[in-house]
Amino acid sequence: MSSIRLRLFLILLAATGAVWLLAVLWTYLSTQHEVERVLDARLTEAARMVSSLITDHRIDVAAAVEAAKGSDLQASFDMPAGDYSRQLSCQIWSLQGDLVSRSGSAPNASLADHEQGFAEKIVNGERWRVYAVVNPELGVRVLVGDNIEIRERLVGDVIKGQLVPALAMLPILAGLIWFSVGRGLAPLSRMAETLSLRSAEELHSLDDSGAPREVRPLLRSLNALFQRVQEARDREKTFIAYAAHELKTPLAGLKTQAQVALRSDSDEVRDRALSQISTSVDRTSRLVRQLIDLAAVDSLEGASAPEVVDVADLVQDLVSEMTSLRSARDITVATDIEPGLRIEVADQTLLRLALRNIIENALQYTPAGSEVQVLGTSSNSGLIIDVVDLGPGIAKDEEARIMERFHRGTLAEGHGSGLGLPIVEMALAKLGGRLEFVRAGNDGFCVRMLIPSL
Repeated sequence: MSSIRLRLFLILLAATGAVWLLAVLWTYLSTQHEVERVLDARLTEAARMVSSLITDHRIDVAAAVEAAKGSDLQASFDMPAGDYSRQLSCQIWSLQGDLVSRSGSAPNASLADHEQGFAEKIVNGERWRVYAVVNPELGVRVLVGDNIEIRERLVGDVIKGQLVPALAMLPILAGLIWFSVGRGLAPLSRMAETLSLRSAEELHSLDDSGAPREVRPLLRSLNALFQRVQEARDREKTFIAYAAHELKTPLAGLKTQAQVALRSDSDEVRDRALSQISTSVDRTSRLVRQLIDLAAVDSLEGASAPEVVDVADLVQDLVSEMTSLRSARDITVATDIEPGLRIEVADQTLLRLALRNIIENALQYTPAGSEVQVLGTSSNSGLIIDVVDLGPGIAKDEEARIMERFHRGTLAEGHGSGLGLPIVEMALAKLGGRLEFVRAGNDGFCVRMLIPSL
């Protein structure tokens, strides 16, 4: 892939060349028009001069023609001497059609057949531009003409005189463009060099105080990226530290209970130890799954195409997945979903993870033998899902901190990990929704998800 410098050089060179060619074309057309105008004016003056000299002075026709050739009718440019000094030809014809006289450069055949003004004619294979004037006093017609080929050669020589210096300047112009592009891209080169010398740990912002105005948006974007990467790394370090701590506790408990079971001769002690091992395995299994969910939510950015989710089917699938937890605690899940309720979301995986963690939390903290309700209704902006349980809920002053990873409320019971609600909040944020806590009177606590439809 070509470099930016080469691409800019080629673009500027092509643009300069196009402008240069247009200038040449304009010069050619304007020069051609100007030359024709001046030469036509000379033809007119020469023809009238010959006619006037014949009438006023009765001089020899040939002498009059030579005088007309030597007249000082200068164009707006200098005509080279020698090449174009004798291109003017003159003929004098009687009105009866007889050739009275002609100049040495004029052909024998008539230069034109018209009576007055300008005309073009091919004579002996050559094109002529002729001006005719009638002298009624002498009964003659004066024709003065230019060979068009000589006219075109004159225009071509003028263009060549302009092109040669311009062509000679092209290599110099190309060198200046290449040098200028290099100087203009120097800040990018310096920035690339600075970045290449950085280690993976250096995520501080780049200084943009002395950078050109066009480079500053790039620097600001890079600095914003560095900040996001730093924040992600900080979250990762915190996550690893907390995860290691949370996994360490149940693993230590497993080892302790296994040692008790191995060393004890009492069936009752062994059974109690094995029960504790089973509880610790369940807790560790849930923690590991929530860690995986947290990583999944953190990596998901939404699908490229929106997805339509049937809310009733989603709730039923999640409730079926938690059959063992419901049976172990003898909990009934009652669902009341608006018929035909559907929602279009960016990624249904995010919605599934959020709703599963809320229902699982409700099953975990509601009293054994009680009921959990899952309610789904539509709103003007999207979907409302309420999960109501009879557990202790969340204290009002802890609602902000409860979204921190691994933080558990003071009213919480059981063996939670403190990851369920942070997973829900992250998933809803990526769906454009939010989480609310609603007190359902004295007999319940409601966690509400508000999800906008696309």
